Amino acid sequence: MKIGKNSVVTLKYKLTDAQGEFIEETEEPVEYLHGGYDGIFPRVEEALEGQEAGFTTAMQLEPQDAFGEYDAEQVRVEARAKFPEPLEVGMRFEGVPEDEEEEAEILTITDLTPDTVVLDANHPLAGIALRFSCEVLDVRAASEDEVVHGHAHGAHSHEDEDEDEDDDEAGGKHLH
Repeated sequence: MKIGKNSVVTLKYKLTDAQGEFIEETEEPVEYLHGGYDGIFPRVEEALEGQEAGFTTAMQLEPQDAFGEYDAEQVRVEARAKFPEPLEVGMRFEGVPEDEEEEAEILTITDLTPDTVVLDANHPLAGIALRFSCEVLDVRAASEDEVVHGHAHGAHSHEDEDEDEDDDEAGGKHLH
């Protein structure tokens, strides 16, 4: 079967920065629902369109094609007293939006002083060009339920995984 709208694609991938430094590689295959459901980077989805199991590709993704440009306005300094101890650089918190219509954001502690905490809402890979390589292992038609829900429900999907796994450094099982 060829990859097209409403097909479920099973693949394994490797992600490095533009200098070839390792970022992430799948231990187990992952699945995504193909066809504009935001389950994978749009440029990767374009490259996979019309391909079949066994297809391999490697491409460079500029920041705008991956996790976006780095936005200095998403960095803020807060009073350390607002946070529970102990604190350390690299810890992540879910930020509560001021506007109810905004989504909650994940904030990473990037610096600490005795009185302040520097928080960054940028994705950890924002502003970085990435090299993405993958191999398509399987392609199948999506079930009606998967299309309605907008994501794959198969054995290699992220449907039943802990939410914390989706928040790892490179975006977890969501490749977007």
